[in-house]
Order: sequence, then structure tokens, then C-alpha cells
Amino acid sequence: MPLRMTFLCYNNKKSGGVIMIRNYEEFVQALLKAGFSMSGKSDGVFSLIDFNWDEEPAGSPIHWHTGNPDTDPWEWRMRVLNERDDILYGKVFFKKAGYMTRETLPLFIAARNAARPFHQQYEDGLLSFEAKRIYKTLSENGSLPLEEIKAKAGFTRDSKSAFDRGLTELQMRLYITMCGRQQRRSQKGDEYGWFSTVLCLMEERFADCVKKAATIERAAAADELAKRVLALNPEADMKKVKKYISG
Repeated sequence: MPLRMTFLCYNNKKSGGVIMIRNYEEFVQALLKAGFSMSGKSDGVFSLIDFNWDEEPAGSPIHWHTGNPDTDPWEWRMRVLNERDDILYGKVFFKKAGYMTRETLPLFIAARNAARPFHQQYEDGLLSFEAKRIYKTLSENGSLPLEEIKAKAGFTRDSKSAFDRGLTELQMRLYITMCGRQQRRSQKGDEYGWFSTVLCLMEERFADCVKKAATIERAAAADELAKRVLALNPEADMKKVKKYISG
């Protein structure tokens, strides 16, 4: 049964039960109950933290981009990837960042690609050539940091936009996912610069979810997810809900 509760994230009060999210652990527990969430603003559908860094409510213990692993939502995205195996994070809603749990991920996979193999989707013209290059690279090499995917797939500095589109497309269709981050290293092996996001195929991190999705009818998955969204936010915009679910 879907959760009959609405979460309060300081500026998103609605009727029903209320949970005040004050730190990472409370966010994780709320997310596991909800099953999914935008990373920031709800975009008219649902988010556990329904505000961005420039809209923080007065008195909120949650503050973006402080580096505090307990109260900074920007840090939470990597914490769930590094510390848990039951939460997905990536560009999965409206080409923006969000979360899905192991419970609801099979429903989203079924609703978005009917658990069809990548090559079938590509042959039907439903996926781009850029997406194919990236998917093939990860299939042949396993999980890789962004710069290595780009190099091995043959993308140049001038094709950054095409590369970014392919990455987003594959995440939205739930064929690949973020699986952590890795310190960049020079050719001599010295660490330098920012950490690089690591990506992998969905079946590498969530093989059980991909397998389960293959047993779920696409329409049934979409209906179940719509019920869950409306249980969390009865005022959700239905046109956006459909896009939220279908990708």
C-alpha cells in the first residue's frame, strides 16, 4: 500500500502527517518510506526537501553547499551512493537530480523502458547514437569515472554537449546510474582536483531491480507509481506526474 503521509520540508506544508527533516538520517528514513524524491524543488510533483539553496527557509537546519555531511543535501547524494545499496541517485526526474529506492526502482524501470534490452530500444530508434556509445563503453569496461567514459567513447572537448545529453538520456531511461565518485589522478598516479562522478550500468548496481522489472506490466507500473505520488502529494499536477513517471 502507498504511504498515506505528506512530508513537510519547511515550506511545503500540506494536509496529513508531517515529518520534519533535520539531518541526513531523517532524510534517508523518510526517503525509504516515500520511495522517491526530487533532490531539490518538487517541480509540482514531490520532494522531501522542497527548496533550493537560494530559498532556504528561516530557521531551517538544512543548508545547501556547506560541506556538512549531516545537514547539507548536496553531500547526501554521495553519502547514499557510498554508504547504502538500496537508494539510487542521478538525473532521473525532468532531467534533474532525484532519488529512487530499491522498492520503487523496478516500477520506474518497467514504466520507462518496459525492461527491454538496450539494443532493442536503440534499434527501434528510441535512443540516440551518443547514448549507444556511452552504454557500449560501460558494457565493455564496467564502472568508470566521467572523464574515462568520455575518452573511451571517443567524445572530444567540442562534443561535450552531446556527451552530456547522452549521459542524461541513459540515466532518465534507467539504463545507467551513478555509483559513487573517484579522486582524479594524473598520469603519474598523483591525486589532483575535484572528485569525478563514477557511473555504471543499472544491472551492475541494481541487478535484482532490473530482473524484477521484467515481470511487471508497463501500464500497471505507471498506475502504481501515480497512486504513490498522489498519496504523498494530493495536489500534484497530473500532467507533470505522468512525465515524472515516464521520464
